[in-house]
Amino acid sequence: MPLPEDPIMLLSFVNTQLRDFYPSLDDFCSAVNVARDKIEKKLMNVGYEYNAKRNAFV
Repeated sequence: MPLPEDPIMLLSFVNTQLRDFYPSLDDFCSAVNVARDKIEKKLMNVGYEYNAKRNAFV
């Protein structure tokens, strides 16, 4: 399944996946075969940053 292109939909999808299935962003990226920096850049453009302690984009 491809990741959502819309940044807000991507935010919701990634945070849900992190909360329910993956202990870290690196684990998620490996599982879906996507470069971590691609997700981080797209979400940074709309004001969200990955917080490892919370394991979520905030």
